[in-house]
Amino acid sequence: MVIDDYGVRTTSPEYPGALTVDKRIGIIGAGTAGLHLGLYLLQHGVDVTILSDRDPDAIRNGQLPNTVAHHAVTIRREQQLGIDHWGVDDHGYVGHEYFVGGPEPLRFRGDYHSPSRAVDYRIYHPRLMEDFVERGGRIEYGQIVHDDVPALGARFDLLAVGTGKGPFGQMFGRLPTDSPFDRPQRALCVGVFQGVEQLDPRSVVWSASPGAGEMIEIPFLTFGGMATALVFENHIGGDLEVLSRTTYDDDPAAFRARILDALRTHYPLTAERVDPSAFDLPHGSRDLVQGGVTPSVRRSHIVLDDGTLAVSLGDVKATVDPVLGQGGNVASHAAWVLGEEIVAQDIFDARFVEQVERKRDDRVLAATRWTNFMLEGLRTMPAEFREALRTIAESPQLADEFTDGFNYPEQQWDRFATPERTAAWLSRGARVAASV
Repeated sequence: MVIDDYGVRTTSPEYPGALTVDKRIGIIGAGTAGLHLGLYLLQHGVDVTILSDRDPDAIRNGQLPNTVAHHAVTIRREQQLGIDHWGVDDHGYVGHEYFVGGPEPLRFRGDYHSPSRAVDYRIYHPRLMEDFVERGGRIEYGQIVHDDVPALGARFDLLAVGTGKGPFGQMFGRLPTDSPFDRPQRALCVGVFQGVEQLDPRSVVWSASPGAGEMIEIPFLTFGGMATALVFENHIGGDLEVLSRTTYDDDPAAFRARILDALRTHYPLTAERVDPSAFDLPHGSRDLVQGGVTPSVRRSHIVLDDGTLAVSLGDVKATVDPVLGQGGNVASHAAWVLGEEIVAQDIFDARFVEQVERKRDDRVLAATRWTNFMLEGLRTMPAEFREALRTIAESPQLADEFTDGFNYPEQQWDRFATPERTAAWLSRGARVAASV
């Protein structure tokens, strides 16, 4: 075993897949969590198999699943895994422009300590699946049904479950204390569009229209190069909820007109850079996803009938609304922590789960709580919430801290968990601004 250029232990510089650890790990699901975990374990000589219901070609040719952005903390893990195929110099973005509408609109900017990047998962996941196989990993394709559960338990020393589809995803019960909502909080309309001029420097535009919704504009690498993802987070019962039900294929011109009207009326920072003659979904309805997400936190593990431990991972552990872009990043974080513990330990039992939870859950639970807090605050827009946004807008230091906090949701929750914490953070920022 050698140490590579990233300081990561590998079986060899060429990743031949030579096994050095006598552990058999099964990963159900080839999403970001499953692939990052699989690649991490492969680097450390662990016998690992990924089970997926779709092969790379099916994913490439399929429907847009989401428009996930990876922040610098996740990109660093990709670099350590040797899978940073899309450099931030060419494809990244450096911060956020914020706009909050209303009688007294707010506009401000915050920057990251290091760029973020968004790659179409129809490109990202197939490439990582190919990396995994080229380095000696195994991927088995097919649907898993209930009758397969005993055989899978017998094959592996531990199962990591990263997809809610199939029988395993149904086994992890929802935790009511960390799951305050029993239905989606936003009606989503998410698409990849051409015809939007990007900001210079390239940045996300994060906008809120009180009473109507939020909209996140993301520089997005997709088939054919850079485009723009528009994530419409429409309030249930609001004027824009209809966007989540407006189909593209029935009348593309009417769909585009409705989206453009929403931008002009509610999200001017983006509308001013749209060329209506070029504005469209490059691949039609394949570049569109609509619906809703119910934020939920589920149990960390179950024990199968034969005693095999199954650990929840990614969206199975925590499903978050995309308004703050935390899903893929906390999934990667949780995969990394789980990988470290699998490599370090030989017994997979309740004590193993305790150690995984202790190391991963501060970030994972903070991401869910911060996201849920923002969903509610943006929906009701109480005076203290808007005043907090105004204080952030008036302090470049606070704006940068808030923006870079998208990397560190536990730090954000430290700031917003109680009114007292928020006041202390804002007061410190105001004092610093006054002293400059």
